[in-house]
Amino acid sequence: MVETRKATHQQTRTYNQRLVMRTIYDNGPLSRADVARITGLTRTSVSDLVGELLASGVVREGERGPSSGGKAPILLNVVNESRHLIGIDVGESVFSGAVVNLRGEIRHAVEIPLDGADGEAALELVFRLVETLIAAAGRPLLGIGVGAPGLVDGSSGMVVWAVNLDWRDLPLGAILAERFGVPVHVANDSHAAALAEYTFASDERRRNVVVVKVGRGIGSGIILDGRLFHGDRFGAGEIGHTTVVEDGAACRCGSFGCLETVASARAIVERAGHLAARAPDSGLHRKPGAAPIDLDDVAAAFAAGDEIATTVVGEAASHLGGALAAVVGVLNVERIVLVGEVAIFGRPWLEAVRSELRRRAFTLLARETEVELGRLGANDLVVLGASALLLTDALGLSLAR
Repeated sequence: MVETRKATHQQTRTYNQRLVMRTIYDNGPLSRADVARITGLTRTSVSDLVGELLASGVVREGERGPSSGGKAPILLNVVNESRHLIGIDVGESVFSGAVVNLRGEIRHAVEIPLDGADGEAALELVFRLVETLIAAAGRPLLGIGVGAPGLVDGSSGMVVWAVNLDWRDLPLGAILAERFGVPVHVANDSHAAALAEYTFASDERRRNVVVVKVGRGIGSGIILDGRLFHGDRFGAGEIGHTTVVEDGAACRCGSFGCLETVASARAIVERAGHLAARAPDSGLHRKPGAAPIDLDDVAAAFAAGDEIATTVVGEAASHLGGALAAVVGVLNVERIVLVGEVAIFGRPWLEAVRSELRRRAFTLLARETEVELGRLGANDLVVLGASALLLTDALGLSLAR
């Protein structure tokens, strides 16, 4: 027999308070009566809960709304600057972070070069970055969100494995929470990117969405029924390390022919450089001793119609579209968002991804699947997503002063 437990009065009140807060956040300005109608709570309960939000300074009363015959209602809205959040992107070459308000607007940003640091040295850089951002925060601090590479246990804040940083079973969330005395949430960087798009970029928030981050690596964040899906072993969305080319190139994960080896920014630059070395007429050709090409070089050549750039980008897009066809078949989500450095190739790359997805996926499902470019800048994506970790914990709005 399954044991069931009734929610305590405090648990119910906390849930209702967060429900009211989310309703105002998503729909404001609106009246108390509107909040009651949307949430299904009684007007008395709503009035009580709104009173606490007003006292905390997170919500304020504004202008009066239209009257339906009686006294015009006072409208409620979130005070975007009432709390600040700190978002951290533990990247491959740079650690970046920002002070962010409740609407994802960056108020102060900092970058610290990694310069090859790993292990304890990399952790010390995180401490330095957080200390700098705390000093810059001008409002009560809601907490710290961190987007980290590799396998991350979001429930405990444990970085299970981040190979490039030499972090294994690192309790990053607990370490930062003890050191700085604020709530800390940690997630995989691709999961954080998904939360950024879901929280801050969508005009119409869908309940189900897959956000695919295509940069030096490839990963995705999966949001199902409005909640981030981590997987049983925290690896949900690790599509970059699925084999798409038999007997392909070695991948840094130890396998061969992974999607990351043919569709990532790293793979595109390496492939373009290799082909251009034998093509003197290509705009990507470099004489011996010259600086190697980078992603911006490939993007410029692609925009100019360079044959090698067009071929390489098209091949990468086809591999990605084929991998996403499997995602559509498994999850049947109707919205896939592509973000990250490789989105620099714009709509032609997007159309090539779409074309291959439609060719390989079940037609009836593919027809109803929207694939689009993200709306947030690639440099800010994980930082904003790390901030969104705090907000998506039922909006994470701690009312303590």
